[in-house]
Amino acid sequence: MPFTHDTEVALQAAVTLANSALEPDTLEDLAALDAFYAEYGYTGRRDGDAAELEAVRAIRPQLRRLLTADRDDAVALVNRMLADAGAVPQLVRHDVWDWHLHAVGPDRDLPTRILVETAMAMIDVVREQETSRLGTCADAECGGVVLDLSRNRSKRYCSTACGNRNAVAAYRARQREDG
Repeated sequence: MPFTHDTEVALQAAVTLANSALEPDTLEDLAALDAFYAEYGYTGRRDGDAAELEAVRAIRPQLRRLLTADRDDAVALVNRMLADAGAVPQLVRHDVWDWHLHAVGPDRDLPTRILVETAMAMIDVVREQETSRLGTCADAECGGVVLDLSRNRSKRYCSTACGNRNAVAAYRARQREDG
């Protein structure tokens, strides 16, 4: 894998969040936000209220734009996100994480921290010329964001459900042709 652990986790979290806006929406209540926060190891300020949930939901289109942008557009979006947040990268160590980068303090609101962590991860993606590891789901009816961290760059679907649905459809098509 070409990225550091914190970059991979930030990208995975951003993909999960961007894809949560697809039907069915999987970020509809505070319990879902709590689960997201815990799953991806976010630290720092948590308001835990409906306003925070709505603010996180509101950044999903921005994350999707960033994650599906070409390299030059991604650079412009990253620079804007970091400037808007007044980002000042610093090395930090907490919990089970060794030294890694944070660009805003733990007192900043969760949506800002998510955007900045995603922007910082995208810096690595752009610098390593790895934007091809991000794309959209090969399922024509889905459109979810795909993060391919595989060695052979073979991931085509955003979820197991999309992959299985397409495998079954291909199998059935082959059966019709043979039958």
